[in-house]
Amino acid sequence: QVQLVESGGGLVQAGGSLRLSCAASGRTFSNYAMGWFRQAPGKEREFVGAISWSGGSTYYADSVKGRFTISRDNAKNTMYLQMNSLKPEDTAVYYCAAAPSLYLTNPADFGSWGQGTQVTVSS
Repeated sequence: QVQLVESGGGLVQAGGSLRLSCAASGRTFSNYAMGWFRQAPGKEREFVGAISWSGGSTYYADSVKGRFTISRDNAKNTMYLQMNSLKPEDTAVYYCAAAPSLYLTNPADFGSWGQGTQVTVSS
């Protein structure tokens, strides 16, 4: 499996921006579609978006569409989540994960997970 480490979380005011990174090691990063999830206290883990192995295709949850952008750099074994126009309801621990194919949204379909990075959006 691929090992994943998220970074870039922090505290930001509503309307602000953050960029999260997900660094991969181990198995070949470019073999995997990759996804972002988030989990707020007391809530289930929620799909945010995903990107194909090449980076040519992406798709997003309706709650973040138009505000968040996923990209990846296979040469650097890193995926990114650019978050703009942040809202207090975006507050959560954000996780990256690897999947065998695109268009998967169930956490159970993702085989490798990072430890998460906290994003807090103040109002």
